[in-house]
Order: sequence, then C-alpha cells, then structure tokens
Amino acid sequence: VWMVGTYNSETLSSGLWLLCNRTCDQLPVSSEDEASLKTVQAFMILSIIFSVIALVMFIAQLFTLEKGKRFYITGAIMLVCWLCILIAVSIYTARFAGQISPSTNSHHGYCFILAWICFCFSFVIGILYLVLRKK
Repeated sequence: VWMVGTYNSETLSSGLWLLCNRTCDQLPVSSEDEASLKTVQAFMILSIIFSVIALVMFIAQLFTLEKGKRFYITGAIMLVCWLCILIAVSIYTARFAGQISPSTNSHHGYCFILAWICFCFSFVIGILYLVLRKK
C-alpha cells in the first residue's frame, strides 16, 4: 500500500502492482506513466536483490576477511541498494503520489513510508560497513 484514499466512504489503496477497493485489480496506468511505474518496480526489486547480496557478502567476508580489514565490498553493495531505493521512491513521489483518481483525503500508505525509512537505514548501514573493521 503506497497510497490510500477514500471515495464514497470506501477505502481505496494503491501499490506498485495492484489497486484495491473491495477486490484487487491490476493497477490502471496511463501510457505516459507506464514507463515510470515499470522503473519504480524494477528499482525496488533491484534494491531487494542488492540487500540480500550485501547480507551474503557480509557473512562471507566475516569468515574470510583478515583482521583489521574493512568491509568495503559489502558497503559498496549496500550503497548501490541505497541508490536503487532513492531512484525508485523519488520517481514514485514525483509521478504517482496523490494519483488515486477520484479519491478524496488521499495519503501515503505504510509501504511508501517504509521505503523512505529503508532509504535512510540502507545509507547508514552502507557507511557503517565502509568504516567497520574486522576484529
């Protein structure tokens, strides 16, 4: 749920793939916004993939890195994840925020807010990995 709104006392919720009222249907997107939505979807999927890769790399480096060395590879991958989240959420904010068509009282949903929180945390984690040394 990236956007939530009410229309005729019914709640509408919109995500990256579905628009839900009582039932969920594919998100109706105009042809001019379709490329932007596909970009947001792709970058959010990439951010998940890079965060999993960063976790695997951290565990691998934890056991193979020499003492005193830094987790540069893990930090770089996490910063790429941060960049993917930045691109996706920025495009969504610019193009789709508040676009539940006939809606009144629309506001951001929990996934939109969590995406911005993940943006902040992935940057902090990426920087921490770059300065972290193995003891």
